Amino acid sequence: MRFSEILGHDAQKEALMAGVALGRIPHAQLFVGPEGCGLLPMALAYAQYVFCQNQTSENADVGAGCNLRCDQLSHPDLHFVYPTATNNRVKSKPSSIAFLDDWRSFVLESPYGGLFDWYQHLGVENKQGQIGVADAQELISALGLKSYEGGWKGAVVWGADKLNIAAANKLLKLVEEPPEKTLLLLVTNHEDQVLETLRSRCQTTTFSSLPPQTIASGLLSKGCP
Repeated sequence: MRFSEILGHDAQKEALMAGVALGRIPHAQLFVGPEGCGLLPMALAYAQYVFCQNQTSENADVGAGCNLRCDQLSHPDLHFVYPTATNNRVKSKPSSIAFLDDWRSFVLESPYGGLFDWYQHLGVENKQGQIGVADAQELISALGLKSYEGGWKGAVVWGADKLNIAAANKLLKLVEEPPEKTLLLLVTNHEDQVLETLRSRCQTTTFSSLPPQTIASGLLSKGCP
């Protein structure tokens, strides 16, 4: 996902890119805004910019490979955590890693989709998803390893308000003592439901609803009547 593909939020894009150019990249950041405003695309575009910008400027071929892997949500140093629940295929101990293929297809098809859309995609019916301690432990282990590509490593936690207490507390140590060149992006539509001790340690970027004219222009650009 590239910044150029995202509707609106020009001021936030410029601020995020300027921070990267100046080498000011907070290790833990919280993206907050209403559903449908494009928080997940923004987080993906920002992570891709952090991961690939320097590589592109130093070596066009290396940068192109980095961007391609991020576009496909397959960069080995970028991890994803999101709410899950049991379904017909995963009948116990649901976790993000068990639904990775579903996640990739959902995001590539519906990057602006919301939590209800995600649950429908998974076929979890009326169950309430959550992010559990197993997800937090898996993420800590992954980010504790050396970067595959020698640059940044990180994670996007989508639906950070769905972290249960144990998982949120487990992530606190990662936020407080992050490994070098580690980026943790928490994304939520409900900032007040994120554990206060966790969100207080993140730099927050707030996004607003997209103006109707911006949405209309975006639909027209994609060929919608």
